[in-house]
Amino acid sequence: MSEYPYLRLRRTRSTGWSRALHRETVLTPADLIWPLFVTEGKGVEDPVGSLPGVSRWSMDSIAERAKEAVSLGIPCVALFPNTPPALRDDLGREAHNPDNLMCRAIRTIKDAVGDDLGVLTDVALDPYTSHGQDGLLDDAGYVANDATVEALVGQALVQAEAGADIVAPSDMMDGRIGAIRDGLEDSGHANVQIMAYAAKYASAFYGPFRDAVGSGGLLKGDKKTYQMDPANGAEALREVALDIAEGADSVMVKPGLPYLDIVRRVHEVFEVPVFAYHVSGEYAMIEAAAAAGAGDRDALVLEVMTAFKRAGASGVLTYYAAHAARLLGG
Repeated sequence: MSEYPYLRLRRTRSTGWSRALHRETVLTPADLIWPLFVTEGKGVEDPVGSLPGVSRWSMDSIAERAKEAVSLGIPCVALFPNTPPALRDDLGREAHNPDNLMCRAIRTIKDAVGDDLGVLTDVALDPYTSHGQDGLLDDAGYVANDATVEALVGQALVQAEAGADIVAPSDMMDGRIGAIRDGLEDSGHANVQIMAYAAKYASAFYGPFRDAVGSGGLLKGDKKTYQMDPANGAEALREVALDIAEGADSVMVKPGLPYLDIVRRVHEVFEVPVFAYHVSGEYAMIEAAAAAGAGDRDALVLEVMTAFKRAGASGVLTYYAAHAARLLGG
């Protein structure tokens, strides 16, 4: 006989109001960060072929997306530039240009909505290098850690000067969080946050993103020498511990759904905000399922976002941010 003979859990599931009353995990638009791709031009909405429903936006259009985010209750957008091929080189010099796509987009958004919206910026060299790697290459073609860290500090500083609220190093170089933190403090940007891609895996789920920023066709080799092995879990905790010790304000796990166990472990071990990136390949899978009639898009999106929160994520970077916010009544 049950220790609780009168307990019938399904009684609490019998009506909508009761399910809402007993719900353990609550998802709101404030849990979402909206990744946006920036491109040159005016009045441009350039669809990304491998990401149905996602586009690259010119400056004027980015301002409109920022206003849309505010109206939906989304607290932050994440920017990624589609740098023209002519501005890419082996050293990623365009990353340090204070008038590059990223910096202009930051200023455009701040001019449009001020501090009503947070701006998170990607700190990595792959949108600027001719070889598609996140760092600088040595003579043997290996990504050189220390030289890359120096370049990343310079990149983070021009973004902070342009008005970035959060810089997010996504490169996975050793020691870059401490170096960027020191650089921000020394240059008068002590209030700029760092969201560290602390557990970024060498994943097969990034393909559409690389198409969107124009680095996919350029990439020579892979990124396994500096991004994490998908087989490792305990290593993620060591990476997170290092980034927190160096001054990260929050950490990220990327990709998201295949690594919910890592999100949960980081949430339980560390008392810092942990974010998950619902990456381009994951987004594309839902779109493919919806297009094939294998699932309802709206239901799939909200279930996935809720799963991230249930696992312990403080928030989610997702291309579905605006769509999910509308479904949530934002």
